Amino acid sequence: MAGYAGVSTKTIRVYHDKGLLPEPERDAAGYRRYGAKDAVELIKIRALAEAGVPLARIRDLRSATDEEFQQALHEIDAELTARIRGLRATQGCLRRLADGRPAPLRGEVDAHLEHLTPWGFTPRWVDLQRDLWILVFATQPERAIALFHDQAETTADPSLRQLYLDYDHAYDLDAEDPRIDDLARRIASATRERYGPGSPLGSDAVPEVPFLIQAAVNASSPTWRRLDALVPSRLGV
Repeated sequence: MAGYAGVSTKTIRVYHDKGLLPEPERDAAGYRRYGAKDAVELIKIRALAEAGVPLARIRDLRSATDEEFQQALHEIDAELTARIRGLRATQGCLRRLADGRPAPLRGEVDAHLEHLTPWGFTPRWVDLQRDLWILVFATQPERAIALFHDQAETTADPSLRQLYLDYDHAYDLDAEDPRIDDLARRIASATRERYGPGSPLGSDAVPEVPFLIQAAVNASSPTWRRLDALVPSRLGV
């Protein structure tokens, strides 16, 4: 019976214990005697279990009417479809991460990164930005293009680019350096000017604040961490 249904004898015993499969009477020699109906039921149980249906739900389905059973199968099929869609999305994320670069805008992103060093950014900043965009494109593919264009535009603006440069070069400053307070004030002011008062930190709009987007993954500097704490207070959130 186990070999026919493609399961182990231990699995059959578990199904008996859980009430999923009735245990047949033993013959005079002490062997259980299974019929064709038992084999069909076991194959059904195996198929549902392999689809991820909990054993308790499978047990309940044994007493379902044909109509209820068919409805349950449609629901299980829909759940599997959703899981497959999610797995494919996860697979896409893994492939983008394995590729090592944000493929949907590879040319634009690479061109943007190549400008950073001539503009005065440190190699550390360039590497962090590259890692940042890999993460953004992998985890927020539906928003990544808009986010990248927004940051590229602000970095191309000399006055706003200076904020990025000051943030970059503040990495090794003492966290209590008075210049940090001034930089936080300037960042908050530029954020309000570009996005208005309706883009508070902590809301869904946070990733659209390009001056602070790197804070989520680049908190490797005590000074940067203090800046990331100061700016929200300057914005009044």
